[in-house]
Amino acid sequence: MSKLTINSTLRMNSGYEIPMLGYGVYQTPANVCEDVVTKAFEAGYRHVDSAAVYRNEEPSAAAIKRSYIPRSQIFFTSKVPPRGLSYARAAAQIDASLKLTGLEYIDLMLLHAPYGGREARKGAWKALVEAQEAGKVRSIGVSNYGVQHLDEMEVYIKELEKERGGEGKGGKIDVGQWEIHPWLPRREIVEWCEKRAVVVQAYCPIVRGRRMDDPVLQPLVKKHRKTGAQILIRWSLQKGFVPLPKSVTPSRIVENAEVYDFELDAEDMKALEINAYEPCAWDPTVAGLQE
Repeated sequence: MSKLTINSTLRMNSGYEIPMLGYGVYQTPANVCEDVVTKAFEAGYRHVDSAAVYRNEEPSAAAIKRSYIPRSQIFFTSKVPPRGLSYARAAAQIDASLKLTGLEYIDLMLLHAPYGGREARKGAWKALVEAQEAGKVRSIGVSNYGVQHLDEMEVYIKELEKERGGEGKGGKIDVGQWEIHPWLPRREIVEWCEKRAVVVQAYCPIVRGRRMDDPVLQPLVKKHRKTGAQILIRWSLQKGFVPLPKSVTPSRIVENAEVYDFELDAEDMKALEINAYEPCAWDPTVAGLQE
């Protein structure tokens, strides 16, 4: 990988570029969201990760529209809610998100979680594919899907190709989003994505601040004279992921973007190769295919 900068991007299967550093707005109150997204833009972020269930798509988009930055240089993500998943609800949500935000298109639309059963997942995916073809969304993907859900997807993508008249008509997964950090590396999922050129986004990249005193992390903090959060965001970037740190504190928004003046060496990266499975958030990846 070439030298990382705050402007580094990855190319998705859709052909579009995604900025490698994202700004997450999970649990960011709507009444402060526009201001903190604006602060993130001032700090150099060009990528905002929202969702319908966050109830802050509108203020996130307001910051985009009032910004001096051209719309083409800002990447906006939203997500179809996980409950009551279906073709009709996914299609309606995409239209609702476009109307609420006032944006001409959404850069990335994800299915938030794999609940609802096979037909619900297949129908919702079909709605994403159709929205992509219509230009409503530019890239599409999933969030919190386990390998079992991803394998199932490949089957119904082929089914959709037959049903919709040809190769490519079933859509391609551009992005997958999961909780990923050294204590939850999700190697099996990451390997699945790498084989198919699916971009991996990492939410909770700083583990909600819960690991800052961890004996694995502390030596790297001292060595590089960086915060634990900066070490973990840098780890994520060097793994080729798209980390989505979140904070409403202006100084931390800036600090989390100041990760381009140092590099973790092979020894550092090896120290963070931990055999653990310790989520700090929900974990729908373990849901059965019938759930």
